[in-house]
Amino acid sequence: MSDIADASLAYEGVKRIEWADRSMPVLRQIRERFAEERPLDGLKVAACMHITTETAGLIRTLQAGGASVALAASNPLSTQDDTAAALVGEYGADVFARAGTDREGYYAHIHQALETGPDLVLDDGCDLVNTLHIDRTDLLGTVKAGCEQTTTGVIRLHQMALEGALRFPMVAVNDTATKHMFDNRYGTGQSTLDGIIRATNTLLAGKTVVIAGFGYCGRGLAERARGLGARVVVTEIDPVKALDAVLQGFAVQPMAEAAVDGDVFITVTGNRDVVNGEHLAVMKDGAILANSGHFDVEIDVRALAELAVEVHREVRPQADEYVLADGRRLVLLAEGRLVNLAAAEGHPAAVMDMSFADQALTCAWLATAHSALSPAVHDVPKEIDTEVARLKLASMSISIDLLTKDQEDYLHSWRIGS
Repeated sequence: MSDIADASLAYEGVKRIEWADRSMPVLRQIRERFAEERPLDGLKVAACMHITTETAGLIRTLQAGGASVALAASNPLSTQDDTAAALVGEYGADVFARAGTDREGYYAHIHQALETGPDLVLDDGCDLVNTLHIDRTDLLGTVKAGCEQTTTGVIRLHQMALEGALRFPMVAVNDTATKHMFDNRYGTGQSTLDGIIRATNTLLAGKTVVIAGFGYCGRGLAERARGLGARVVVTEIDPVKALDAVLQGFAVQPMAEAAVDGDVFITVTGNRDVVNGEHLAVMKDGAILANSGHFDVEIDVRALAELAVEVHREVRPQADEYVLADGRRLVLLAEGRLVNLAAAEGHPAAVMDMSFADQALTCAWLATAHSALSPAVHDVPKEIDTEVARLKLASMSISIDLLTKDQEDYLHSWRIGS
């Protein structure tokens, strides 16, 4: 039933999955708990996620809880064919994903995953949920609820809810404190620079790195680029976030000004055309363009192609060089797609340990809580977020203080003053 590139890669995939699992102690603990409690017994799960070794850990955890899982890719360039083969051949999941497939193949795989008639859905970017609501409305009656993993997807879900289009409850796993802190800030910050360095072998020290967007991902990127010796410029549309960047010591400019001076441009906004034709036209020779937002719309690649008189594909792996009429060369990484997953391996396993722990526990909660939830975007219960952080600290052999009874009473009383 699966559609993967090469089943013979399963052995290599298992080795890499087991390596990643060493750095995912929280998910391992949840997997063991799920194997005993079976909170997902008999449920069908359809997921649209990056097919990586870390995702395999989540899929195995859901299976341990009793679920059957059908998995499609949320980005063709992030699919690891050996991981897909291992999930099918060794772990018994249905996987519909091939590295580098085209747009038609991408959506065909989403449709195949949905053909299983899921009870719960997991999404990363909202393409699966979107497909359900537009093309597969016949399946909406069976879907009880779902989770969304990334900022871009949550934005789309809120718009669906605002228009009254969302037909079942979705939980914004992306919005948990552990996800923002670990995944977005520390994970994206490190893995994006990892992808840029692997693709270009450039020295960031002394370079001007322009970061579009100062949300959690942008903050992590700015901190790490500065740590590597770069001069960091932030572009923003939000006055509060712009002020935050200034008070953290970063330069803040409109993109039209930053475009002239930047050596490396990184977009992390979740919006389109953040780097557009006007910006591209004034960039210096050798400028590097990278995107770490979910979809390949943040850098206007069509405008770049129209400006170019020559395009040199794969001057390095995942690096295309666009030559402009005056001889300037602009280097686009990973076709404008997620550079950390296309040119590197995505977040370290230790980061995804927490994000996928949030996903797993939320799925188990939804198995019983879905009937009390409206068709809207919901937050992850705070106790789940707290439990994940507690498990992570325990896995690191770190203890924290507990409130005394007097302290508890003080916090819950309005009568006690100074």
